Amino acid sequence: MIRLKRVYEAPSEDDGLRILVDRLRPRGITKGKAGIDLWVCGLAPSMVARSVFCHDPEKWDEFKARYAGEFEEKGDAVTELERSITCQVVIFVFAAKETELNNAVALKGYLEIR
Repeated sequence: MIRLKRVYEAPSEDDGLRILVDRLRPRGITKGKAGIDLWVCGLAPSMVARSVFCHDPEKWDEFKARYAGEFEEKGDAVTELERSITCQVVIFVFAAKETELNNAVALKGYLEIR
């Protein structure tokens, strides 16, 4: 089971494996304070995908499609992530203020239909 949580929310005991899914380390918070177990910066969206989306809700579907296309190029990294998250509670940790339209949501959706 994959759940999502902002990096600025305190870790809890029932979080399970906490995976940071952003390309950059979030500002103002250490890895230890965030309780990050794994950082998959290589699976974060490219600068091109991020700039096309630019937090515009009307471009969300285009962003998800572009981001999913990037996963096809990173097949080994996606497979490795899938192996890490089998049979345990996983929290995808992200820094975005937007909690419904962000790369963690897109990555979770992609993995759930794969």
